[in-house]
Amino acid sequence: MKPATGDSSYDSRPSRTGGGFVSALARWVRRLVAGAVLIAVVLVGGTAFRVWQVARIDDTTPADAIVVLGAAQYSGTPSSVFEARLEQAYKLYKRGVAPQIITVGGKQEGDQYTEAASGKMYLSDRGVPSSSITAVETGSDTLLSIDAVSAQMSTQGINSAVLVSDPWHSLRTRTMARDTGLAAWTAPTRQGPAVFTRESQLHGIARETGALLWYQLTHFSADFPYTAGQ
Repeated sequence: MKPATGDSSYDSRPSRTGGGFVSALARWVRRLVAGAVLIAVVLVGGTAFRVWQVARIDDTTPADAIVVLGAAQYSGTPSSVFEARLEQAYKLYKRGVAPQIITVGGKQEGDQYTEAASGKMYLSDRGVPSSSITAVETGSDTLLSIDAVSAQMSTQGINSAVLVSDPWHSLRTRTMARDTGLAAWTAPTRQGPAVFTRESQLHGIARETGALLWYQLTHFSADFPYTAGQ
């Protein structure tokens, strides 16, 4: 016998409450994942664009010092990457951009010379007076090198610097230098393995995008291996 019409104690339709909740939850999860992926793409893409954009800047505004970021050296002889940076610093010095050059960088285990010392020797051989070159012989990565340069410049009572490195390295070094309180801008090298090929350029941008995002997230350095050539 069927229950009377209007009797709320009986409903022949199956309950959809559980299925509806699961379906709504799944939609929200998909939206959150899609949103997170979109944010990541925009963040990485935007950072890569800024790395590329700042790499194109060649600011030769007069400064207190030209700072050369170190790279590999072999028994006092700069690698091709380091030599390209030193040549750029030499040109800026000869143009009168700054009255002194600061080379920076420590040494690997077993090395006889620091990057800073080999850079100073190279510039001295090019005719730059030794009194115009300061070798800051510490720093095993970009952040430690920038911190060491900042401390050295503070003891000298100077504050502005033109940073010389590879083009793709410019944004990260400038960001770190400004975070230490330096007035810093960049005039990167336009020669050497970092700019030889499209492959090396793309590698440099990808490398620096990851390193800069890591620094901005943690304020630690991340100098990923450089494979463009030495």
